Amino acid sequence: MENTVKRAAVGAAVGVGVALVGIPAGIWVLGFTGTGIAAGSVAAKMMSAAAIANNGGVAAGSVVSVLQSIGAAGFSLGSKIGLTTTLGPLGAAAGAKLFKGKTTPGDKHK
Repeated sequence: MENTVKRAAVGAAVGVGVALVGIPAGIWVLGFTGTGIAAGSVAAKMMSAAAIANNGGVAAGSVVSVLQSIGAAGFSLGSKIGLTTTLGPLGAAAGAKLFKGKTTPGDKHK
């Protein structure tokens, strides 16, 4: 039981880390930055395609506009809460299942 709790705690921490650090970092890597869309990036190609599809403009609420908003200002508090309350338990469940039967240093052998 103790190992399951440890695995779940580690999984939850990973899930929360992905929500608060990994997703924004991934958005930045695509080219959605605080100073705008980076030239020559995936984000620039996405924006170009969206503008062509919408006769020269990017529609409000589109994937490109939402990602640009996150890249410029980060996630809102509500988004952070929603992501962590979703990805934390998912990480806990995955951690408890994926590492079932594995031992770590300091585990008591039966």
